[in-house]
Amino acid sequence: MIFVRLLLISLVLLSAPAARAQYGPIGPPAPGPLRIIGGGANGGCIAGAVNLPRQGEWYQTIHGRISHFWGAPVTILGVETLAREAHANGLPPLLVEDISRPRGGPMPGGHVSHMVGLDVDVALDMHMRGYLTEDQRDSIQIASLVRPDMRDIEPSMWGEPVVRLLWLAATLPGVDRVLVNAAIKQQLCRTVTGDRSWLRFVRPWYDHSAHMHIEFKCPAGQPDCVVHAPPPPGDGCDASLQWWFDQLSAPKPPPGPPKPRPRLPEACYPLLGWAP
Repeated sequence: MIFVRLLLISLVLLSAPAARAQYGPIGPPAPGPLRIIGGGANGGCIAGAVNLPRQGEWYQTIHGRISHFWGAPVTILGVETLAREAHANGLPPLLVEDISRPRGGPMPGGHVSHMVGLDVDVALDMHMRGYLTEDQRDSIQIASLVRPDMRDIEPSMWGEPVVRLLWLAATLPGVDRVLVNAAIKQQLCRTVTGDRSWLRFVRPWYDHSAHMHIEFKCPAGQPDCVVHAPPPPGDGCDASLQWWFDQLSAPKPPPGPPKPRPRLPEACYPLLGWAP
């Protein structure tokens, strides 16, 4: 197991130059007031980003060799608020992954979002653990909450603390939506009783079996930030959820060529220091 971890870390370090060549150098945040440009499928960038410290009160960041923790102030405040509320509700310190690069833009790892400092990944493994060492934070492997066939949850990983964390995230001020694997959404639909209004903001998405993706709304005074359509009315436990499971049986298309770097809003190129 130790050999495997060392091999994985070596591969990450060896791949870093290639990642920098494809996605541009990782420079400091762009100075000046907050400016969020773009968002959504077309990507974007951010000026005036602030950094989430690697460890704070009731949270710790993980995978720091490959993740980035810069975001809009509303995102950083949201993470700190969620961590504080999670602790008040008896949950372990949160494990926080990617937010954005210092100036936003595309990131290695297949992230389509995480470009404008309004998205953050938080692990859903609620087994109690204390604060980890830096090496442990970089090498930790987060267990999936979903069975390998992706059709249901893994019972040993599920429990009321997971539901509590998802509820806290979905009801945070300024949250637009929370993305999870369809099997996790299905389990919430089966088991949540009483007030189910917050389920509207927990949406199924590809992968996301070990973590949730929290997406914050555009802050006020950001005219260049792309505003997403709100989630559909209702709790999202209707026939639309079955679509995700139908896709598991659908024929898979053959792999195509690597996707080119996405075309960003024009204002992002000088901010990122890239040629258009």
